[in-house]
Formats: sequence, structure tokens, C-alpha cells
Amino acid sequence: MQTVKMVVTGPYNAGKTEFIRSVSEIDVVSTERKVTSAEEMVKDTTTVAMDFGRITVDDDLVLYLFGTPGQKRFDFMWEILSEGMLGFIVMVDSSRPETFREARSILETFRAYAPTPYVVAANKQDLEDAWDVEDMRIALRLDPRVKLLPCVACEKEDVKNVLLELLYSILAEMELKEEK
Repeated sequence: MQTVKMVVTGPYNAGKTEFIRSVSEIDVVSTERKVTSAEEMVKDTTTVAMDFGRITVDDDLVLYLFGTPGQKRFDFMWEILSEGMLGFIVMVDSSRPETFREARSILETFRAYAPTPYVVAANKQDLEDAWDVEDMRIALRLDPRVKLLPCVACEKEDVKNVLLELLYSILAEMELKEEK
């Protein structure tokens, strides 16, 4: 059986935990704690170490999903969680342009950890003030070849689409390596 480790990362409150919960076939192992800082009171809890979920694609393939903490003070976990990853997803809250620069910085950090395939998920596309995906591409300074996918993290089909796009990229890279 082949296992594929994927990391789901992005700024605080981008939707990483919800993304993993939407598709995991097991109860998500989560390290959420109550938020204590007033400036972070966008929601009640935050991930402090990781989230973990699993999806069995078929008899031969299982995806392990590791969600990172989004807050800078927990960024020491990023490198640990990136160990052995075959690809990663950067979640971006489409309705919070003030987080786009941070999302870009996280993307660059993970690219430095490992030169693996990645996709960017433009989450919260269902919100009225969500940015258009192509406008986000410009704001995030993404190369046209980078897959930037619209997403609503609580919609299982959206999450599956993002995961499949990343999986296709991972499999294509594995085939290239086998040819060499």
C-alpha cells in the first residue's frame, strides 16, 4: 500500500482544520486550544501543534493529511510537519486580503523545506467579500503554472478537488523521477 503525506498550511483562520475535517475518514486528531490573545479573537480556538486526518483513496493508496498551526508563534512545528511530505496545500482566506502577504511567506517557507508539488486553495469563496481567484493570483504573485483553486473548506467536494489536483501533481512528479 502506498501512503502519501500531504501538509495543509496557511495563515491563522484560513480554514485548515475545517478542510481536513471535511474529508477525513477518522476523527481528526487535533491540538486545538482556546485563543487567549484579544487580537486573535476571530474564532475561539487555534491549532497549536497539528491536525491529522486520513483518507483511503483505494486499496492501494492512503492520504495522510497534516494541518499546521497558522500562528507565527507555533511556526517551529512547520519544519517538523514538513518532514517526508510529498506535497502541500496553502490555504488562503479569500475574504481577508490582509493575510495574503503572510500566505505568500508561508508558501515560500514550505518550498524551502522541500521542493515538492503544491497547490493554493482560495478558501471561503462562498463569502460575499471573497476575492476573485484571478485577482488573488495577482495579489499573491503566483506564477501562472501554480494551481490556484477556489474552495469552501466545509464542502467535501471542493476539498476532494483540491486534494486530487495535488495528488495528480505528486503522481506526475513521481513518474518523472522513475523515468530518470
